Amino acid sequence: MKSKLFYDKIYETIEKEVKKFLNEQPDFLSPHTIDSPRAVGDAIQKILEDNFKEIVGNYCRKYSAGFARRAMADLAFSDQDDFYYVVDIKTHRLDTKFNMPNLTSVERLCRFYEDDKNYYSILMITYNIVSRREINVSQVNFVPIEFLSWDCLTLGALGWGQIQIANANNIKIEHGYSRKKWMLNLCDMLFEFYPLEIEKIENRIKRFKEIKQQWEEKEDIWA
Repeated sequence: MKSKLFYDKIYETIEKEVKKFLNEQPDFLSPHTIDSPRAVGDAIQKILEDNFKEIVGNYCRKYSAGFARRAMADLAFSDQDDFYYVVDIKTHRLDTKFNMPNLTSVERLCRFYEDDKNYYSILMITYNIVSRREINVSQVNFVPIEFLSWDCLTLGALGWGQIQIANANNIKIEHGYSRKKWMLNLCDMLFEFYPLEIEKIENRIKRFKEIKQQWEEKEDIWA
């Protein structure tokens, strides 16, 4: 059984409701914060944490929010079929030339996806500034990570590896994509990624062997 929310296009309704809700909000930013993408992101995240349960409506059975900053989710909920969704809220300001948001650790995602009823979901809010206190949300995407094409994802060298959006200006979504195929693609990406990281480490070891030799040959004037 697959999630009706993502495979029966219920997510489209949620996207529209989130966009409508955010654009109907009274001015919630100040001239001091609107120029900071992080401050805008924090404000949007807080508003959605407080209201997402009502936006999702009857699709939501259990709801929680207020996770720690380093947690996998900003909010989470279960639906009537006991699928569990963690939602990672991302914001993207349209006039930024380059935005490379981190998503999650490959190891953490693999553990989370050991349960087929779990969905790691991205709620991407794309906006532009229209005044010193007002933004306009132009697009909302609510998708599980497996709907994000590897054409727009990359891996970063943090821990086991960090999944990142290569450029938030160029997101490619493949609705209805198979989780199995996506996870197999992830493994193939890692089989290419890890050898490159080994090569980098070997070069760093070589460099510091050279540095150590230089210091061994120095006269110790500090003794």
